[in-house]
Amino acid sequence: MKLKTWFTVAATALTVFAAQAQEMSDDEIADRIKPIGQVHVAGAQAAGNNAAAGGAKSGEDVYNSACVACHAAGVLGAPKLHVAADWQPRLDERGLDGVWQNALNGINAMPPRGTCSSCSDDEIKAAIEYMIEGI
Repeated sequence: MKLKTWFTVAATALTVFAAQAQEMSDDEIADRIKPIGQVHVAGAQAAGNNAAAGGAKSGEDVYNSACVACHAAGVLGAPKLHVAADWQPRLDERGLDGVWQNALNGINAMPPRGTCSSCSDDEIKAAIEYMIEGI
């Protein structure tokens, strides 16, 4: 009896999964199976490197693409966007250049350059200036 029950459950599950797969559009399927990375040859121009072609990214752009994950919620003590109580002690102790050096070199749980290894030093500084704007 157990074998019959097992086959019934397996057949039901297979039917549900098959029906679900048929409901996906071609675009959804293509999106799910697209490659997760790309290969770049050393010295070659990166295909999606618009920052070099269009100039430096703004501080807000860098924040929204690389910093927001930790600095929006204060993950592991990261100072939050535009919150003076989080930023002022750091600025008083190290100054803007010290905070900038921490961002470039990493500090505590923050890796060097945060999550924006492709950002220039000036773009990192612009992101910090954006985060402390109005403080």
